[in-house]
Amino acid sequence: MSTTTALPVPTPWRDKLNGVLFVALMTVAVMQLSDLPFIRQLGISPLIVGIVCGMLYGNFLRGTMPADWAVGVNFTARRLLRIAVAFYGLNISIQQIADVGLPGLAVSVAVVVGTLLIGTTVGQRLLGLDRDTAMLTAAGSAICGAAAVLAFEPTLRAAPHKSAVAVATVVLFGTLSMFLYPIAYQAGWLHLSTQELGLYIGGTVHEVAQVVAAASNIDPATTEVATIVKMTRVALLVPVLLILGMWLRSAAARSGGEQTKTRLPIPWFAVGFLVLAIINSLHILPPDVVHAIRRLDVFALTMAMTALGIETRFGQIRKAGPKVLLLGLILYAWLVFGGYWIVKLAA
Repeated sequence: MSTTTALPVPTPWRDKLNGVLFVALMTVAVMQLSDLPFIRQLGISPLIVGIVCGMLYGNFLRGTMPADWAVGVNFTARRLLRIAVAFYGLNISIQQIADVGLPGLAVSVAVVVGTLLIGTTVGQRLLGLDRDTAMLTAAGSAICGAAAVLAFEPTLRAAPHKSAVAVATVVLFGTLSMFLYPIAYQAGWLHLSTQELGLYIGGTVHEVAQVVAAASNIDPATTEVATIVKMTRVALLVPVLLILGMWLRSAAARSGGEQTKTRLPIPWFAVGFLVLAIINSLHILPPDVVHAIRRLDVFALTMAMTALGIETRFGQIRKAGPKVLLLGLILYAWLVFGGYWIVKLAA
């Protein structure tokens, strides 16, 4: 009489959970690292620290993580990312946008639209970059740095390494802004009032943390205006993603895709972003609850960035070459000089 040995039942959900928990534990260490005084003084957000640490782990230590856990890492870099971007809406309110009035809104719209058009056109036609890399790099410069890159990635369905190179431009040129803007102001090169200076910094610097760092080196009034203008740029993420979704659907339909003719790729996380921004404006939730959710959301976004870093290989970034940095430099020149004249015209 023969006996049969039961085969182990595959448990993909357990591998996914283990992968997510692994990224969460790494993110705890990332948050501790980003809280070090010298990193905070540089205005480097936990998101940036997360992708750097993730890339270092993914390229030099990835053999220490079970291969089956990769499904959880991918889940964190994709699904959790969408949820975290939606909850980022609790950082803005309609009242903040109203406080800066039409000049702030005009500067934000002009900078976002101009940067996206220049980045996409120059990146593809002059530098020969692929569409996704050009648009991700432009999004990081135009809207809100790494968070915008993360928001664009699922809509474009871009590869992780393309997001990583786009984030690299945010790190480089956003960090440069934190030092350049205060120096230029102190040297008398920026002939702007306090209101105009706030519009300029908030309208042209990449990351929210970098805006605060640059403006706080000048004065509190400038910091307040700059932060509000920056959050206005963040709010433009929703209409930009909706327009991008419709454009992608139209482009796919022209190329003969059957499914895309009947499906509109609506970024539901962007709709959630808008809903939560409205909730924040109405003050429905207690301040302590909003503060706690914001902290949790920063952690979730950092998890997504860390997972994105783990999935990125240095070899893939090298293939992108210096063209991405050149595009980032061109966009930075546009932000510094073009943004200055936009503020002068709008204020």
